[in-house]
Amino acid sequence: MTPATDTRRFAGRTIIVTGAGSGIGRATAVRVAAEGGRVIASDVDPARLDRLSTELREFDVHTVAGDITDPAVIDAITAAAGTEVDGLANVAGIMDGFLPPAEVDDATWERVFGVNLTGPMRLTRAVLPGMIAAGAGAIVNVASEAALRASTSGAAYTAAKHALVGYTKSVAFFYGPQGVRANVVVPGPVATSIEATMRSEFAAGRIGPVMRATTPALAQPERLAAAITWLLSDDSANINGAVLPSDGGWSVA
Repeated sequence: MTPATDTRRFAGRTIIVTGAGSGIGRATAVRVAAEGGRVIASDVDPARLDRLSTELREFDVHTVAGDITDPAVIDAITAAAGTEVDGLANVAGIMDGFLPPAEVDDATWERVFGVNLTGPMRLTRAVLPGMIAAGAGAIVNVASEAALRASTSGAAYTAAKHALVGYTKSVAFFYGPQGVRANVVVPGPVATSIEATMRSEFAAGRIGPVMRATTPALAQPERLAAAITWLLSDDSANINGAVLPSDGGWSVA
């Protein structure tokens, strides 16, 4: 569903959105398009992107299917975007089966870091030169409540999301003087298609009681898209290096 909006905050601007086939990424792509932006929508699932293109056929949306960990996909996204990228929303992410430190396997660790940290780093690195040259640009990385605490996921996901916050702050520090802003949105529980299977009995016993006692109500993806698009827009021009929880107050529990 395309949101009703009277604003044109992204008119004349090109915004890249990863994970755009579903959930938070999809809601973000829809909102940017509805507000006049040219959207480069990336997702690992071509069918999801086809559905997005059909829904937004009246808008300026270009899709790139592929795995964000593949450097060739990074090249394809930046080629579709062109040399002038005004905003980047790194939304794509995967979880880790809630595996605790003693149980996490190498394959899970490497895959989780690849999607949640290395992919966003490579795409950010690819768009930074153009943003620096233009003297403007906004990058929004989507972390997780696991970026703030250790009681909501497994070791790999928690470590990767903490690292994503640190990386975002590094971008903000180094390139803020050149007009590039980088911020983090921290979602709480959101109605998305992300795989969240509990693969550890020990983790279920340790995390389960904490989650049941503190987890707020499930939010719809559009609520996260509102925060992400605010940070992508000039409405947040004085915000750089911030970590913005959009978690229904979970982080204060």
